[in-house]
Amino acid sequence: MSVAGIPKTIDNDVDYIDRSFGFQSAVEAAQEAIRCAKVEASCNLPNGIGIVKLMGRSSGFIAAFATLGSGDVDLCLVPEVPTVLEGDFGCLPHIYKCVKQKGFAVIVVAEGAGEDILGESTETDASGNKKLPAIGEFMKKATEEYFNKMGETATVKYIDPSYMVRSVPANAADSLYCTQLAQNAVHGAMAGFTGFSVGLYNNKLVLLPIPNLVATSPRMMRTTGRTWERVLATTRQPNTVPV
Repeated sequence: MSVAGIPKTIDNDVDYIDRSFGFQSAVEAAQEAIRCAKVEASCNLPNGIGIVKLMGRSSGFIAAFATLGSGDVDLCLVPEVPTVLEGDFGCLPHIYKCVKQKGFAVIVVAEGAGEDILGESTETDASGNKKLPAIGEFMKKATEEYFNKMGETATVKYIDPSYMVRSVPANAADSLYCTQLAQNAVHGAMAGFTGFSVGLYNNKLVLLPIPNLVATSPRMMRTTGRTWERVLATTRQPNTVPV
């Protein structure tokens, strides 16, 4: 008997591999929610704000890549980067500035963001996963309160696409990737290997030992890497990564 694994998570937080299957389809679906948030915010001038909460318990890959693919996001909050509300590096003054410049703003938050200000929960869900703070609702309330403090009123709409992001049909890239993963899992088993997982590594399909794969997973996005630097360049938000 041969044991072959295929890494499954749309969060893209399995270590070593370039991407997990379903990630690209999830990012594509997330962009639709961002487009809706932009339309909603731009139709509530002045001071219209749309907030979209996306999946990402331990890592902000979906939020980051959806932000980059959209180009319409003014603030992206991820678990890897501290959330700072006010001050010179605060996200609320940044959003206020964006709204004053163009009349509206769009915010994307990963579900695992904000534990540094809301605290970690000791409760778990039915699957044994740690319950996450309600960062989306918190940001909605914090944004409204900040605008009130500035003597203005903001129309803040909160969108939580939840499982709609991961329940869409696979796009062409993911469909092809799944076929290749399945074929290589069979190839590995027929070659006599066991305890391995298939995955894309440096754009090549390889076999990886399962113990090594899970030992360092879930991985997190590098806060000094190119992906986060591109997010900062796109949103122009303050960088709160500790120096």
